[in-house]
Amino acid sequence: MDKEFSFFCYLLESYAYYKEIDTGDLLKMLDEKGLTDIIFRMYEIYHQEAIENAFKDIDELIRSGKYAW
Repeated sequence: MDKEFSFFCYLLESYAYYKEIDTGDLLKMLDEKGLTDIIFRMYEIYHQEAIENAFKDIDELIRSGKYAW
């Protein structure tokens, strides 16, 4: 398993725990909104910063469907 996929799994599981939702339900929602690949591709940014910053980005993505920047 490559480092990007390992981190992606960690990020989804951590975010689901933080939001108190099932990881499978989270992944299904991200897939339906077309956000899964976007979050996966953010590895270079997300793995270098506090996980809470990634959570804020994911919250914004889910809310708006796009990044604020």
